[in-house]
Amino acid sequence: MKDKVCVITGANAGIGKSTTIEIAKMGATIAMVCRNKSKAEKAREEIIQQSNNSNIEIFLCDFAEQEQIKAVAQQLVQHYPTIDILINNAGFINTSKTREVTKEGIEKTVAVNHLGYFMLTNLLKPSLLNSKTARIVNVSSDAHRFINFNIDNLNLEKGYTPMNAYSLSKLLNIHFTIALAKRLEGTNIITNALHPGVVRTNFANNLSGFMNLMFLMAKPFMINADSGAETSIYLATSPEVANTTGKYFAKKKLKRPNSDAQNIDYAEKVWQISTQWSNLEGQTF
Repeated sequence: MKDKVCVITGANAGIGKSTTIEIAKMGATIAMVCRNKSKAEKAREEIIQQSNNSNIEIFLCDFAEQEQIKAVAQQLVQHYPTIDILINNAGFINTSKTREVTKEGIEKTVAVNHLGYFMLTNLLKPSLLNSKTARIVNVSSDAHRFINFNIDNLNLEKGYTPMNAYSLSKLLNIHFTIALAKRLEGTNIITNALHPGVVRTNFANNLSGFMNLMFLMAKPFMINADSGAETSIYLATSPEVANTTGKYFAKKKLKRPNSDAQNIDYAEKVWQISTQWSNLEGQTF
């Protein structure tokens, strides 16, 4: 990994931080893409201490802002003409019961967790194609099993709950991975998605009501962030999966997602709608 460049989103906390530490230990140059500057700087210092690797830089981006995604992608491409690994890890769950939308009118959870992956990946296309063997890793979740796909309700104007929004965003991560893998055929790039496990992090600290109760009940059975990062690290670095693409993993093994997630027609429709939502016509893979 010594000559590799790795971009990791949401790298300052939880699974993202654990992933960053381990890949830094392997000697990679790392770009941490984070929303909060002070938290990112503190995490960077800790990661350098634990990994003995100072080749780590911070890039700031709020994935709810399309302008910021485009800006940070431009910075990354300019700074790293070659990117070998992209780990789309940044995640969001709405802690209020009220549906929130971005400036573009997209439900915020879907915007951050799905469209953020979609936009950053496609905008890093020049640097990813420059790598001899690039990998794109998308952190999804088995939460995708908790919702049925409805092409007419991707913006959750009907039936909104924070958990529905989160589950949908994780389903869309798998659709994105499948559609992307199809477009990457014949290139030097592979892509896979994963379920990290039910991880005990600060991700859902501000939940209320029924969702908070569910998380509290589940907490004793949750794994720590280091365990949750294992499959991301495996997909990013292991030679065992060098020729595997468009798949879904859990515990470093292939796992079958639900039938909606495997639907290629759904994946294609999600790609088309995502392209329209992000105004990236002509700029995608």
